[in-house]
Amino acid sequence: MIELTRQYGRYGYRRIAALLRDAGWQVNDKRVERLWRREGLKMPMKQPKKGRLWLHDGSCVRLRPEYRNHVWSYDFVHHRTDDGRAFRTLNILDEHSRECLAIRVKRKLNSNEVIDALTDLFILRGVPAYIKSDNGPEFIAEAVRNWIKAVGAKTAYIEPGSPWENGYCESFNGRMRDELLNGEIFYSLREAQIIIERWRNHYNTKRPHSALGYRPPAPEAIVPMDQRPIMH
Repeated sequence: MIELTRQYGRYGYRRIAALLRDAGWQVNDKRVERLWRREGLKMPMKQPKKGRLWLHDGSCVRLRPEYRNHVWSYDFVHHRTDDGRAFRTLNILDEHSRECLAIRVKRKLNSNEVIDALTDLFILRGVPAYIKSDNGPEFIAEAVRNWIKAVGAKTAYIEPGSPWENGYCESFNGRMRDELLNGEIFYSLREAQIIIERWRNHYNTKRPHSALGYRPPAPEAIVPMDQRPIMH
């Protein structure tokens, strides 16, 4: 438990308990909480309840994901390498599964980069029903709108100044900054790309997600040796 806490310093005892069970330990949350308190480990602060704004003008705040590939959302995060130079990440999520589909890391990201990243995902995963995004210029560029329409998806933009309407991305961005960016020094863009991609893989396959019953969004499947096909 202490080793996991040292490795994932921003996790609470419930996520640590889920990781222990995933590793084969027969422990429940109460036992881990008791040991957590005994060892004097950090207890996360309770978050205040947040109200939600429900609009009646067709705003996508009313759009809720019902199945995988129903609603994708995406947003930018800004950060800097150790030399002070800025870089941006383009984070793309499946809102139903909570899986982070891609994180593109570059010094500059524009509408062409958005189209390029989505094209790769459409080839791999198919076209979602809706794509939700910010009202930033990269996202509302005519080229992006026309391209999304051409491939058969629908766009949904959040109201200006209403980040809660893009709550899945906002939550993911906060986790990414809290659990990764705030604790890393990136000496180069390439180092940032490697470490961020490694964290994305951990987020999808290992990190317990409270909204999913403390299971990861896309756990790795391992086929036992005795069930693998024999090659002749």
